[in-house]
Amino acid sequence: MKTTTLICRRSFVKMAGAAWVAALAPRGGFALERTDAVFASAFMAPDGSYGVATLTEEGEIVERRLLPARAHGMAFSPASRRAVAFARRPGTYAMIFATDGAAEPVVITSAEGRHFFGHGCFSADGRLLYATENDFSANRGMVGIYDGRQNFIRIDEFPTYGIGPHDMTLAADGSTLAVANGGIETHPDFGRTKLNLDRMEPSLALIDAATGALIEKHALPPELNRLSTRHVDIGADGRVWFACQYEGARNDFPPLVGHFAKGEDLTFIDLPERTTAALANYVGAIAVNRRDGLVGLTSPKGGVAVTLDANTGAVLREEQVTDAAGVAAAKHGFAVSSYGGLFAERASAVAWDQHIIRLGDQVDASPKSESVTRSSQR
Repeated sequence: MKTTTLICRRSFVKMAGAAWVAALAPRGGFALERTDAVFASAFMAPDGSYGVATLTEEGEIVERRLLPARAHGMAFSPASRRAVAFARRPGTYAMIFATDGAAEPVVITSAEGRHFFGHGCFSADGRLLYATENDFSANRGMVGIYDGRQNFIRIDEFPTYGIGPHDMTLAADGSTLAVANGGIETHPDFGRTKLNLDRMEPSLALIDAATGALIEKHALPPELNRLSTRHVDIGADGRVWFACQYEGARNDFPPLVGHFAKGEDLTFIDLPERTTAALANYVGAIAVNRRDGLVGLTSPKGGVAVTLDANTGAVLREEQVTDAAGVAAAKHGFAVSSYGGLFAERASAVAWDQHIIRLGDQVDASPKSESVTRSSQR
């Protein structure tokens, strides 16, 4: 398996197209000339409107797009050059836009009886969009499937084999979805209220992206049933890293991050007690820098960004970042944002939302041609 580096400015300009660059404000175009990487994140503007912005590695905003409501997580497909911003739970919209400006944005809505959980991913060939959704009448997590060849109409769904799915990503084989089932029951009639804290069922699942069949499921042990599995990313070796948010007593010190691979049990990282305390039992985002072998964590409640060694789990760095929000692999280490408008070392007059994506190639997860064909023909 090959690990690719951050997208460089030249590659991004080529990907986006000359028309996109020409349409940028002069300052944005100048910023793009001086950066080594390009990112995107949702935000709230000072006037209360919502949008998604493209940024340089230095945190300078290159371009903005308006959104109909607050967004949460995002995903990007190098194959189709499309990105998507998902509404924050229990929102019902997602906006897909072409990073090369080749098509108008597409806004989709969740099916009746469903709402989005704020996350999803594209298929390896970029033709399908997978979204974590809530079948709230049946209290079960679902993966909604949307066809990019048909203006992202909803064509199918399958279960996540758990309650309250949140983040989801495509594994390195290009045919397996890794899903974090947070285990928390919610219903749009009650907004964001958590309805089952006394009987949570957190788990992590590997699902066949083509058939929807369960490959394997890892339920957390009973003593950790208050530990909501929330966010996932993939390591250079294909290992699934996951981050958690604890719904138990504040003075408990549960494990907050771990990893697993197909056929293995979950392995939790034994963080120092001071680090767990600094994270305030709440990891809001996780990212893997595959080139450098690092794992990045952020906690808005703790106001901290933590860097781990992906091989040993050792804490390499703890940095105080007030209202720390998103994290994504950077040229060296990680780019971190905050609700207060900080991105890297630059402050902007926006409130960045919880997640950052890098607009560029991910780990080379090219599946076998058979897998691509099965997925694209679903």
